[in-house]
Amino acid sequence: MSLKQSVESEIKKAMLAKDKDRLRALRSVKSLIMLEETKSGGDKGISEDEEMKLLTRAAKQRKDSAEIYQQQNREDLASVELAELEVINEFLPKQLTEEELEAELKQIIAQVGANGPKDMGKVMGVATKQLAGKADGKLISQKVKSLLA
Repeated sequence: MSLKQSVESEIKKAMLAKDKDRLRALRSVKSLIMLEETKSGGDKGISEDEEMKLLTRAAKQRKDSAEIYQQQNREDLASVELAELEVINEFLPKQLTEEELEAELKQIIAQVGANGPKDMGKVMGVATKQLAGKADGKLISQKVKSLLA
């Protein structure tokens, strides 16, 4: 089942349950998918890779917005963003723990043959492709820096 179909199915469930917060988050995800489909021509849909990028971007936006709202002491708005983030995370692959991420990155470093900070670009290129949706890009970058230092 494609992401769009599973989101539509969840929308129906949220409507029946009268869960307004979940419904709002699901509709925003569906909207993102539909916008991406129309951008690329419409009929054929979007690839799984593009779906993951969309969801990752949406999750990052919600997380960043929630942080800003919390800094400005707007807990009412932050809670809305965090609730939407929770729904979006249901469709993303399970996030790697720090230990799992470090193990994956060590493998990638060995695979690429990196041996210093000057090789960070090579490692990041491979790591961002392999770990897309499984870890935050900022966290990957920090870990790679510390491992290559």
